[in-house]
Amino acid sequence: MLRIGIICYPTFGGSGVIATELGKALADEGHTVHFIAYEQPVRLDHFTENIFYHEVSLNNYPLFKYPPYEIALTSKIVDVVKAHQLDVLHVHYAIPHATAAVMAKKILRAEGKDVRIVTTLHGTDITLVGKDASYEPVVSYSINQSDVVTTVSQSLKDDTYKYFHIDKDIQVVPNFIDFGRFNKMPKDHFKKAIAPNGEKIIVHTSNFRKVKRVGDVLKVFAQIQKEIPAKLLMIGDGPERMNVENDCRQWKICDMVTFLGKQEAIEEILSVSDLFLLTSETESFGLAALEAMACEVPVISSNTGGIPEVNIDGFTGYTSDVGDIDDMAVNALKILKEGELEKFKKQAKEHALKFRIQEILPLYEKLYTE
Repeated sequence: MLRIGIICYPTFGGSGVIATELGKALADEGHTVHFIAYEQPVRLDHFTENIFYHEVSLNNYPLFKYPPYEIALTSKIVDVVKAHQLDVLHVHYAIPHATAAVMAKKILRAEGKDVRIVTTLHGTDITLVGKDASYEPVVSYSINQSDVVTTVSQSLKDDTYKYFHIDKDIQVVPNFIDFGRFNKMPKDHFKKAIAPNGEKIIVHTSNFRKVKRVGDVLKVFAQIQKEIPAKLLMIGDGPERMNVENDCRQWKICDMVTFLGKQEAIEEILSVSDLFLLTSETESFGLAALEAMACEVPVISSNTGGIPEVNIDGFTGYTSDVGDIDDMAVNALKILKEGELEKFKKQAKEHALKFRIQEILPLYEKLYTE
């Protein structure tokens, strides 16, 4: 069994969720897992005897305008590797985690200790930071100095080579879901409370940032509800929420749209939903869509980034060009009105099963042992 250090953001974001769920699954297999972050990861919600958490603490001296988190993280990595004899560091997100891990590796090597680095790139660390020339040399160096580099989709792999000067082979290991959690549940009483007259339930979940184009979700729904009775559930929160709420009022559809804010038990809401809308400008993978599919919810999405690798056009739902509201609405109605809903629900679940954590975990274990 291996001793594995996982460095990640501890938040609700996709990279933090995937890193935490991976660590928990590795622990279930008998590996010892040490999480290193500035807070305990949100999904690290129960005690396990072979999972440990190490907090990165910061002392902000007056000399520093900004706390030197990367230095503090590097020191903590060195300390944990030495104290617990870690074999592998699995770093999620390039900045600052890969950079700190590479620096820690060099410090440890000078002291006669070798530790290997697996860096997983998740999306905005490449597609957003990658467009900032001031970060490019550091990100390129950190990726090239890692022992193994993975991305969550072929699209993100292509973007990494496009934006950075990379001479390493990059392997695609997709994101995954735990079907023990994301599965359709019998929640008929919940569905009746939301849609008492048998309305179709449309759902969207995101962090409501501009890149998610949440306004497009509302525009697609506005066209759907003109044709069939429907309700829209908006899960999440963020800077665009106020704008979308204002649009609801202007279009006089507030009685058909419910803003639920951040929700922990998303799978319960997905279990009563008929269709998932994902209109993002870019997505490295589309984990929210995969979670919906696991709960037998077909997806109407844009065709950008890694989404088409998850949402298969014409099989698990439909994809359209970014911003093509009319096409998305037509495709949604095609599923909801033409007796195709049950077929698409079954096919969505069938494809989602390919991304079970039991399928993906051995891929990472193989990388570690190699």
